[in-house]
Amino acid sequence: MSNRLLTHLRHVDLAVPDYDKQLDFYAGVWGLTKVAADSGLSFLAAEGSPEQYVVRLRKADEKRLDLVSYGAASPADVDTLAEQLLAGGVELVTQPGKVETPGGGYGFRFFDVDGRTIEVSADVEVRQHRKIEEKESIPVKLSHVVLNSPDLDRTKAWYEEHLGFRLSDTLGHPHIGDVMHFMRISNQHHSMAIAKGPHTSLHHISFEMRGIDEYMRGSGRVIRSGARKIWGPGRHMAGDNTFTYFLDPHGNTVEYTTELELLDEDTWHPHVYDFSNPEVTDQWGTANPMNELVTKESFNDVDRGVFVAPPV
Repeated sequence: MSNRLLTHLRHVDLAVPDYDKQLDFYAGVWGLTKVAADSGLSFLAAEGSPEQYVVRLRKADEKRLDLVSYGAASPADVDTLAEQLLAGGVELVTQPGKVETPGGGYGFRFFDVDGRTIEVSADVEVRQHRKIEEKESIPVKLSHVVLNSPDLDRTKAWYEEHLGFRLSDTLGHPHIGDVMHFMRISNQHHSMAIAKGPHTSLHHISFEMRGIDEYMRGSGRVIRSGARKIWGPGRHMAGDNTFTYFLDPHGNTVEYTTELELLDEDTWHPHVYDFSNPEVTDQWGTANPMNELVTKESFNDVDRGVFVAPPV
C-alpha cells in the first residue's frame, strides 16, 4: 500500500442539465455561498471551510459526477503520487501542473478503477472563512462522499493500494454480504465510503453542520422548502454521526451530518456491523425505516460520463 499522501476531501463537482434550478438549491436552501462563476459554471463554498469551494456546478446536457477532489500536503507529494500511480498502471487524465480553478494550486487528475475522475492538489490558496455561530444552520464544511460501485471489494482494494485509504468499518447483511466500506485518510472515521450498487454512480455527498441544534434547524429548513427527504433524522452506528438525507433537484442524494467520529488510528480495529439491525442504521430510532425504496434512491442514475475502465 502507498504511503498516505492525501490529507482531506476538497470538493465534489457535478454536471446538471437544469443548472439554474440546481444553483438555486445549493446557494439558497442548502446554505452554500456562491463565490465565483463563469459561463455555465458556479463554485460554491461552505462558510466555515478554508477550501475555496466544496461544490462545483456545471451546465451540461446530461447529469454526471464530474470529479472528486482531494488535498495533498505539498507539490512534492503530488508529484510522488503521480509517479506511484503511473508505476501502478493507473491512467492519468492530466499531468501534474498548475490548477486553473479558484485558488489555483498544483495538481493532476486520474481515473479510479471504476472510471471516475479524481483530482489531487496542493498549494491551493486558503479561502477567508469564519466560525459558524450558534443556531446558524449552514454547512461548516464538506464532510465526506459516498460512491456506488458494482464491485465493492475491488474498489476498496484499489483505493487502499493506490491512494493509501484505510478501512474503518463495514456494513454487512446476512443475506447479501457486505454493502458498504467506510474508508479514511485521517483520523476522521471516513472521508469516503463505497456502497454496493448495480452501477457506477454517486451515492451521496455529506456536509458537516456546527452541532446537533444547527443540524436539526438545517434539516427543518430543507424539509420546509419542499425538497424531498428520503431518510432521517437519525444517528448511524458506524461513524456515530447524525444524518438526514435529501434529494437535490436532479436526484442526487445530499446529507446534513454532524459529530462524525474521530478515531485513535493506533488502536482502531474495523467492525462489521449487521445492516439488518435497525440500531445499526439508526441508533436513535427516529428515522423512517431503511427499506428498498430508500436504498434504490441512493443508487442514483447510471453515470454515463465515467470512463469505461478496462477489466483488472
